[in-house]
Amino acid sequence: MDASATPAGLGLVPTFVSLAALPPGTRGAVVGVGSRDAPLTAIERRLLEFGFVPGEQIEIIAEARPGRDPFVVRIGHTTLALRRREAQSVWVDLHHSVTSTPPHAQVAGATTASAQPQPAGLP
Repeated sequence: MDASATPAGLGLVPTFVSLAALPPGTRGAVVGVGSRDAPLTAIERRLLEFGFVPGEQIEIIAEARPGRDPFVVRIGHTTLALRRREAQSVWVDLHHSVTSTPPHAQVAGATTASAQPQPAGLP
C-alpha cells in the first residue's frame, strides 16, 4: 500500500493526495478542502467558492518552469492558476485509467485498421 500526504500527516490512503503534489496531466475528483481538525482558512473558503467542492472533476493542465509554481488547474469548466501552498489543503481522489482492451490488442488493432485497402477514388 502506498503512503500519501493527508491533513494529519502521512497516511496509508493510496488514492487521496494533496492537489499541490500532483504533476501535469493528472485527473481526479475533489474529495474535500481543509482539515477535519481545524476551521477553514480564508484561502480554503475562497477555493470552495471557486468550485473546489467534493465530487467536482479536476485536471492539472500545466506548471511553470522552473519551480513548478504557479500551476494551471481545470476544475469543472473553470481554468485557474494557483500557487502550490494555496492548493495544499485540497484533497483529490485520483482517476486511474482502466482499459478493457489489453495494450498489445490495441496496437494490433491499429495496425490492421491501417492495412485495410481503401476504396477506389479516396485518398
